[in-house]
Amino acid sequence: MAELIFRTGTMDTGKSTLALQTNHNHAARGRRGRLFTSHDRAGAAMVSSRLGLVADALEVAPDLDFWRYTVDALTQGARIDYLICDEAQFYTAEQVDQLAKIVDELQIDVFCFGILTDFRTRLFPGAARLVELADRTEVLQVEALCWCGKRATHNARTENGVMVTEGEVIVVGDVDDLAEQPPAVVDDADVAYEVLCRQHHRRGLTAARARAVSLSPEPLPFV
Repeated sequence: MAELIFRTGTMDTGKSTLALQTNHNHAARGRRGRLFTSHDRAGAAMVSSRLGLVADALEVAPDLDFWRYTVDALTQGARIDYLICDEAQFYTAEQVDQLAKIVDELQIDVFCFGILTDFRTRLFPGAARLVELADRTEVLQVEALCWCGKRATHNARTENGVMVTEGEVIVVGDVDDLAEQPPAVVDDADVAYEVLCRQHHRRGLTAARARAVSLSPEPLPFV
């Protein structure tokens, strides 16, 4: 039986790497698939991994109808055994419903990869719907680490080095050098992302800020 599988983790846990590896493994066994993504750090219609792997993909705009796309392709004689859907947190709830319908009605496997929560610690609508509908939700075993060494559980956004908890939900950025992220600009601010443990996300204590206050005592928990 076909399945809808959602594989999730914070930023920097290898989701896109696993998406590309999954696509490779199935293609190597003669299966035919389609690769989708949305707002990838490398640009539109691409799936990129921080390890340097890159593949062409179909960009998922809010008006893309997965069901219609798949039915049209099959009607025209294409063979589709599976769909790989990267950055699935950016899909609409309706698009996730369409993916579930493809699994149930067309018996096509769908593998989704994405993060659960945004920089405000709120569930993305696409990710929330995947948790509700997926046959399996799997947390990636590769753990991203906070600057303190603890397991990172939250995605933080910084603007000009300062952590923010308000603003546009979708802004392209990465956890690498700010100079390498020209698309990540909001109101002329340099935008980047960092993974933190819950404690340091709650305190707004990023790696840069921790270095800046390294000679001062850390705030007490109730501050």
